[in-house]
Amino acid sequence: MTTSDSPEPKFRRRAEARPDEVLDAALTLFEEKGYAHTSVAQIAKTAGLSKGAVYLYFPSKQAILEGLVRRAVSPIAARAQALVELSSDDARGTLRALFSLIATSLSDPKVLAIPKVVIREAVVAPEIAAMYRREVFDHVLPAATEMVRQGIASGQLRPVDPELTLRSVIGPIVVHLLLAEIFNVVPEGGLAIDQLIENHLDILFHGVFLSTEGSTDA
Repeated sequence: MTTSDSPEPKFRRRAEARPDEVLDAALTLFEEKGYAHTSVAQIAKTAGLSKGAVYLYFPSKQAILEGLVRRAVSPIAARAQALVELSSDDARGTLRALFSLIATSLSDPKVLAIPKVVIREAVVAPEIAAMYRREVFDHVLPAATEMVRQGIASGQLRPVDPELTLRSVIGPIVVHLLLAEIFNVVPEGGLAIDQLIENHLDILFHGVFLSTEGSTDA
Protein backbone atom coordinates (compact mmCIF):
# COMPACT_ATOMS: atom_id res chain seq x y z
CA MET A 1 0.00 0.00 0.00
CA THR A 2 1.41 3.40 -0.96
CA THR A 3 1.52 6.34 1.36
CA SER A 4 -1.25 8.04 -0.60
CA ASP A 5 -3.44 4.95 -0.23
CA SER A 6 -3.05 4.83 3.54
CA PRO A 7 -6.09 5.79 5.58
CA GLU A 8 -5.93 9.20 7.17
CA PRO A 9 -4.58 8.96 10.73
CA LYS A 10 -7.33 8.86 13.32
CA PHE A 11 -5.87 11.72 15.33
CA ARG A 12 -5.85 13.94 12.25
CA ARG A 13 -9.46 13.21 11.43
CA ARG A 14 -10.32 13.81 15.06
CA ALA A 15 -8.58 17.19 15.10
CA GLU A 16 -10.36 18.33 11.95
CA ALA A 17 -13.71 17.31 13.43
CA ARG A 18 -13.22 19.22 16.69
CA PRO A 19 -14.56 22.62 15.54
CA ASP A 20 -17.84 20.99 14.51
CA GLU A 21 -17.96 19.07 17.80
CA VAL A 22 -17.57 22.34 19.67
CA LEU A 23 -20.29 23.98 17.58
CA ASP A 24 -22.67 21.05 18.05
CA ALA A 25 -22.14 21.13 21.82
CA ALA A 26 -22.61 24.90 21.92
CA LEU A 27 -25.83 24.75 19.92
CA THR A 28 -27.28 22.15 22.29
CA LEU A 29 -26.43 24.25 25.34
CA PHE A 30 -27.53 27.56 23.81
CA GLU A 31 -30.94 26.02 23.10
CA GLU A 32 -31.25 24.42 26.53
CA LYS A 33 -29.72 27.07 28.79
CA GLY A 34 -29.51 30.21 26.65
CA TYR A 35 -26.42 31.93 25.34
CA ALA A 36 -25.92 34.14 28.40
CA HIS A 37 -26.11 31.21 30.83
CA THR A 38 -23.72 28.96 28.93
CA SER A 39 -20.00 29.06 29.65
CA VAL A 40 -17.09 27.99 27.47
CA ALA A 41 -16.23 25.45 30.18
CA GLN A 42 -19.68 23.88 29.83
CA ILE A 43 -19.32 23.78 26.06
CA ALA A 44 -15.93 22.10 26.40
CA LYS A 45 -17.31 19.50 28.81
CA THR A 46 -20.25 18.70 26.54
CA ALA A 47 -17.91 18.38 23.56
CA GLY A 48 -15.56 16.11 25.53
CA LEU A 49 -12.67 18.56 25.27
CA SER A 50 -10.64 20.70 27.60
CA LYS A 51 -11.44 24.39 27.87
CA GLY A 52 -8.00 25.12 26.42
CA ALA A 53 -8.73 22.94 23.40
CA VAL A 54 -11.89 24.94 22.66
CA TYR A 55 -9.89 28.17 22.72
CA LEU A 56 -7.58 26.72 20.08
CA TYR A 57 -10.46 26.95 17.61
CA PHE A 58 -12.62 29.74 19.04
CA PRO A 59 -11.14 32.64 21.05
CA SER A 60 -14.42 33.47 22.81
CA LYS A 61 -18.02 32.38 23.34
CA GLN A 62 -19.17 34.99 20.83
CA ALA A 63 -16.74 33.52 18.30
CA ILE A 64 -18.47 30.18 18.82
CA LEU A 65 -21.84 31.75 18.08
CA GLU A 66 -20.34 33.41 15.01
CA GLY A 67 -19.08 29.99 13.98
CA LEU A 68 -22.59 28.60 14.26
CA VAL A 69 -23.97 31.43 12.12
CA ARG A 70 -21.27 30.97 9.48
CA ARG A 71 -21.78 27.22 9.40
CA ALA A 72 -25.58 27.12 9.26
CA VAL A 73 -26.92 30.49 8.13
CA SER A 74 -24.26 32.32 6.11
CA PRO A 75 -24.31 29.75 3.24
CA ILE A 76 -28.09 30.19 3.00
CA ALA A 77 -27.69 33.97 3.00
CA ALA A 78 -25.13 33.66 0.19
CA ARG A 79 -27.53 31.49 -1.84
CA ALA A 80 -30.35 33.96 -1.26
CA GLN A 81 -28.12 36.85 -2.30
CA ALA A 82 -27.10 35.04 -5.48
CA LEU A 83 -30.73 34.22 -6.22
CA VAL A 84 -31.96 37.79 -6.06
CA GLU A 85 -28.91 39.16 -7.88
CA LEU A 86 -29.60 36.84 -10.82
CA SER A 87 -33.27 37.82 -11.04
CA SER A 88 -34.19 40.26 -13.77
CA ASP A 89 -37.40 39.35 -15.57
CA ASP A 90 -39.36 37.25 -13.08
CA ALA A 91 -39.76 39.04 -9.76
CA ARG A 92 -42.67 36.82 -8.71
CA GLY A 93 -40.80 33.61 -9.46
CA THR A 94 -37.70 34.88 -7.69
CA LEU A 95 -39.71 35.83 -4.61
CA ARG A 96 -41.30 32.39 -4.47
CA ALA A 97 -37.89 30.73 -4.92
CA LEU A 98 -36.43 32.93 -2.19
CA PHE A 99 -39.18 32.08 0.27
CA SER A 100 -38.95 28.40 -0.65
CA LEU A 101 -35.24 28.55 0.18
CA ILE A 102 -36.05 30.12 3.55
CA ALA A 103 -38.76 27.56 4.31
CA THR A 104 -36.59 24.61 3.33
CA SER A 105 -33.63 25.93 5.30
CA LEU A 106 -35.60 26.70 8.45
CA SER A 107 -37.12 23.21 8.38
CA ASP A 108 -33.68 22.02 9.56
CA PRO A 109 -33.72 22.29 13.38
CA LYS A 110 -29.99 23.11 13.46
CA VAL A 111 -30.56 26.05 11.13
CA LEU A 112 -33.74 27.32 12.80
CA ALA A 113 -32.04 27.18 16.20
CA ILE A 114 -29.60 29.95 15.23
CA PRO A 115 -32.07 32.82 14.62
CA LYS A 116 -34.06 31.61 17.63
CA VAL A 117 -30.99 31.97 19.86
CA VAL A 118 -30.18 35.36 18.34
CA ILE A 119 -33.74 36.64 18.88
CA ARG A 120 -33.78 35.49 22.51
CA GLU A 121 -30.38 36.90 23.41
CA ALA A 122 -30.03 40.03 21.25
CA VAL A 123 -31.84 42.29 23.74
CA VAL A 124 -29.31 41.62 26.51
CA ALA A 125 -26.35 41.09 24.19
CA PRO A 126 -26.58 43.65 21.35
CA GLU A 127 -23.25 42.48 19.96
CA ILE A 128 -25.03 39.29 18.90
CA ALA A 129 -27.58 41.26 16.89
CA ALA A 130 -24.76 43.28 15.30
CA MET A 131 -22.91 40.10 14.37
CA TYR A 132 -26.01 38.50 12.84
CA ARG A 133 -26.73 41.64 10.86
CA ARG A 134 -23.17 41.71 9.56
CA GLU A 135 -23.11 38.04 8.61
CA VAL A 136 -26.64 37.75 7.19
CA PHE A 137 -28.72 40.88 6.67
CA ASP A 138 -25.95 43.10 5.30
CA HIS A 139 -25.57 40.62 2.43
CA VAL A 140 -29.19 39.79 1.65
CA LEU A 141 -31.12 43.01 2.24
CA PRO A 142 -29.30 45.26 -0.26
CA ALA A 143 -29.64 42.63 -2.99
CA ALA A 144 -33.32 42.05 -2.21
CA THR A 145 -34.00 45.80 -2.21
CA GLU A 146 -32.37 46.04 -5.62
CA MET A 147 -34.60 43.19 -6.82
CA VAL A 148 -37.65 45.30 -5.90
CA ARG A 149 -36.18 48.30 -7.74
CA GLN A 150 -35.59 46.18 -10.84
CA GLY A 151 -39.14 44.83 -10.64
CA ILE A 152 -40.46 48.38 -10.59
CA ALA A 153 -38.22 49.45 -13.47
CA SER A 154 -39.32 46.49 -15.60
CA GLY A 155 -43.00 47.12 -14.94
CA GLN A 156 -43.55 43.92 -12.94
CA LEU A 157 -44.20 45.78 -9.69
CA ARG A 158 -46.13 48.90 -8.89
CA PRO A 159 -44.02 51.98 -8.04
CA VAL A 160 -43.65 51.32 -4.32
CA ASP A 161 -40.92 52.24 -1.85
CA PRO A 162 -38.33 49.43 -2.29
CA GLU A 163 -36.99 49.41 1.28
CA LEU A 164 -40.38 49.66 2.97
CA THR A 165 -41.80 47.04 0.62
CA LEU A 166 -38.98 44.66 1.48
CA ARG A 167 -39.65 45.15 5.18
CA SER A 168 -43.34 44.46 4.57
CA VAL A 169 -42.46 41.28 2.68
CA ILE A 170 -40.03 39.80 5.20
CA GLY A 171 -41.80 41.23 8.26
CA PRO A 172 -44.33 38.40 8.73
CA ILE A 173 -41.56 35.80 8.98
CA VAL A 174 -39.68 37.85 11.58
CA VAL A 175 -42.84 38.53 13.60
CA HIS A 176 -43.79 34.85 13.41
CA LEU A 177 -40.48 33.91 15.03
CA LEU A 178 -40.67 36.75 17.55
CA LEU A 179 -44.16 35.78 18.71
CA ALA A 180 -43.07 32.18 19.19
CA GLU A 181 -39.68 32.77 20.81
CA ILE A 182 -40.32 35.88 22.92
CA PHE A 183 -44.00 35.62 23.78
CA ASN A 184 -44.60 31.87 23.32
CA VAL A 185 -47.48 32.60 20.94
CA VAL A 186 -47.40 29.56 18.67
CA PRO A 187 -50.12 28.50 16.19
CA GLU A 188 -52.02 25.31 17.03
CA GLY A 189 -50.16 23.44 14.31
CA GLY A 190 -46.74 24.53 15.55
CA LEU A 191 -44.31 27.01 14.01
CA ALA A 192 -44.98 25.69 10.47
CA ILE A 193 -42.74 28.14 8.61
CA ASP A 194 -43.55 26.54 5.26
CA GLN A 195 -47.31 27.05 5.74
CA LEU A 196 -46.79 30.64 6.86
CA ILE A 197 -44.76 31.40 3.75
CA GLU A 198 -47.31 29.82 1.42
CA ASN A 199 -50.07 31.83 3.08
CA HIS A 200 -47.95 34.99 2.84
CA LEU A 201 -47.22 34.42 -0.86
CA ASP A 202 -50.92 33.88 -1.52
CA ILE A 203 -51.74 37.22 0.11
CA LEU A 204 -48.93 39.00 -1.74
CA PHE A 205 -49.97 37.65 -5.13
CA HIS A 206 -53.76 37.71 -4.74
CA GLY A 207 -54.57 40.09 -1.88
CA VAL A 208 -56.78 39.36 1.08
CA PHE A 209 -60.02 41.16 0.19
CA LEU A 210 -62.57 39.65 -2.14
CA SER A 211 -63.14 41.57 -5.33
CA THR A 212 -66.24 43.78 -5.16
CA GLU A 213 -66.70 45.46 -8.51
CA GLY A 214 -68.50 48.75 -8.43
CA SER A 215 -68.10 49.22 -4.69
CA THR A 216 -66.54 52.35 -3.27
CA ASP A 217 -64.67 52.95 -0.04
CA ALA A 218 -66.69 54.43 2.74
